[in-house]
Amino acid sequence: MVKREVNLKRSKRRWRPLPFSIRENEFPPFPKEIQQVQSDSSQNYDIIYRIYGQGVNLPPIGLFSVVPETGMLKFFAEARTKDGIKRDRDLDITVKVEDENDNRPEFTDVVVLSVPEHSEIGAIIGQVNATDRDEPGTLFTQMAYKIISSTDLFSIQSETGIMYTASTALDRETKDTYELTVEATDCKGQHYGLSNTGTVRIVLTDINDNPPTFKANKYEAKVEENQKDVLILRIPVEDKDLFNTSNWKAKFVIKKGNENGNFRIETDPVTNEGLLYVVKPFDYEKNKIVKLEVAAENEAELVGTKSTWATVPVDVNVINVDEGPEFETPNLFLRIKENEPNGTLIGIYKALDPETKSSDGIKYYKISDPASWIQVEKNTGKLLVAGNMDRESSFVTNGMYNITVNAVDQSSKTGTGTVEIYLEDENDNNPIITNKDFVICEHYGQLGYVKVEAEDKDAEPLSSPFVFSFPKDHDKNWKITNEKATSMHLEQATELPTGTYNVPVIIGDQQGKGEQQIVTVRICKCISGQCVASQTSAALGVWGILALLLAIALLLLLCILLTCFCGKKKEKVDLDNGAEAVLIKSNTEGPGEEVMAPNFKMSAQQTALEQESQFLQQSGGGLQDIRLSDFQNVNNVYGSQTLGSGMQNDPSSFLSATNSTFQTNYGQQFGSGIQHYADKNGTSIWRTNGLVIDQKLNGFVTEHNDRFAEDISHVYGFEGRGSFAGSVGCCSDLNDDSGIEFINTLGPKFRTLAQVCTKK
Repeated sequence: MVKREVNLKRSKRRWRPLPFSIRENEFPPFPKEIQQVQSDSSQNYDIIYRIYGQGVNLPPIGLFSVVPETGMLKFFAEARTKDGIKRDRDLDITVKVEDENDNRPEFTDVVVLSVPEHSEIGAIIGQVNATDRDEPGTLFTQMAYKIISSTDLFSIQSETGIMYTASTALDRETKDTYELTVEATDCKGQHYGLSNTGTVRIVLTDINDNPPTFKANKYEAKVEENQKDVLILRIPVEDKDLFNTSNWKAKFVIKKGNENGNFRIETDPVTNEGLLYVVKPFDYEKNKIVKLEVAAENEAELVGTKSTWATVPVDVNVINVDEGPEFETPNLFLRIKENEPNGTLIGIYKALDPETKSSDGIKYYKISDPASWIQVEKNTGKLLVAGNMDRESSFVTNGMYNITVNAVDQSSKTGTGTVEIYLEDENDNNPIITNKDFVICEHYGQLGYVKVEAEDKDAEPLSSPFVFSFPKDHDKNWKITNEKATSMHLEQATELPTGTYNVPVIIGDQQGKGEQQIVTVRICKCISGQCVASQTSAALGVWGILALLLAIALLLLLCILLTCFCGKKKEKVDLDNGAEAVLIKSNTEGPGEEVMAPNFKMSAQQTALEQESQFLQQSGGGLQDIRLSDFQNVNNVYGSQTLGSGMQNDPSSFLSATNSTFQTNYGQQFGSGIQHYADKNGTSIWRTNGLVIDQKLNGFVTEHNDRFAEDISHVYGFEGRGSFAGSVGCCSDLNDDSGIEFINTLGPKFRTLAQVCTKK
């Protein structure tokens, strides 16, 4: 391992060490030589020295002075040749200025300290502190304190300047501020030390050591009887504690005499007085004088004293006033049964004069009697029944009925009282059904029901729960289910046809009191919850009137035409012998509902109605609501007699080839089926159509709620032989190609048309 050679070179000392010290406050003459600085370069050159820095060209300029923080003075020296070349680095020179005790201790402005009055001996008040400009940490800045004022109430610790109480006699109410002179001496108070004085102000803070005191030994007040919410007395107090603090603010308490709560006492926030009020009136006859004991306290508790809260007696004199009569009780309670007969005595409500305690000369009058049920005898105050007192009346609330009575004495002074009458309930009301009209909508395979509710104005146990039943002779078509306290379900016991039913129901209360009532139930076919039969047309409208006029014109025209064509030849149609020529055979037909009588004749009226129906269908007249079920009983309405004068001949000639134009037009309007029937046997087709429309007209005019009973099945006699179906209905020869399906959709306007035609 090779060792590195290190060339050691001794640095040249260019400046000799120059630290030195001087004493502050040197005596003249100045300048004084203190120390010489010399550079080693002066051996080879002529050197000119110059210094700069603090005390030279920096403040303090031109003199040495102490730096307050260090007591050191620093400046710099440089060495240059005559030609101005710097021959050495600058040297900083440190001069230490040695301190002398040339500054006295100093106090700031007046020192203010505080302490509560009546504090214990040795309680710390605060600390004073003097400063010294001499060097810190030296004897020149070490202080000793003492109080040079003449006092034995306070003391001070010499080394720290902490002040203490030296007596418990510090009373703020006697003297609240003390000013003391305190001396501070440096050099720990030695005789050669420098000293100075300062002022210390000690303020005593307040404690609640003084209770309020009354200015008088007794107070008196007066108040008229029957007065309330009036101020009757102001009670002044004094308190030596600090003004407007919790130690000074008074709080008044009534210690005795206010057991009935007749008085209230408050504090005036401005004057600190007690304000005594009467809040409940006095009766002179019962209390002529009231003696109170009132105490005055503070918001803060008492401390630092053995005193207690002061009290003072207060006498309140009640002044007599001439009063009106007074009822023996302000509210007279009576309990009677309702429906008592007129003239029944239910009670006596008397009043007395407060001074004489007599009722002589007092008259009685009603002020309030809403239902006029009570008579008050003027001279005696007797209460008599004057009307039917019904507990269920709107004038009665929760069984109570009240009247107000005035009593007037001979000097016209009045007194008022209330009579509270409780009416005991009697079973004088039967349970009543609240709604007696109901509707049941037909639903296939379902038995409907309605909910029947009842009420009884009587109270329990004279009312609900109710007992629901039927009379003994009821028709068994209805039954009662789902019985509740005040309701039940009236349900169909069997499927019933459409119509209106009056169902007798007996409802009794808990005591068996009740009566038979009638519930009206309407069974009908419904659309959107409304009975179909209840929907009727209200008016024809403009187009309906025009259609009516045109139909009448067509009717007249057809009558003329049919008279011409049909008047020449009369043919008798034997439906018994030629039934097969009219009916369409079908393997699916069932037994008919009704059989048309033979010898049907076509009338001009029927033909006109067909034309009228065709026109109304084209003009939007609303030919709706005609059902095929309305075809029934046609034979019963018209029979087999001739339906129009001059129409004995078979109208088949009218539908022959010679009149093909009319056939074609009619077939275009009502479908190909009508042409088919016209070709086979026009007589039955035209007759059937005319009869159906005519029946529809009369049906709408005479429509009533139970007309739908015609739609149910009817039993008819056997028609004869020749048909696989046996007996058939009036319209069984009409299939889907009949062309008269429009009759099923005749609307309300057709009904109105029927009514107008019938009236004319």
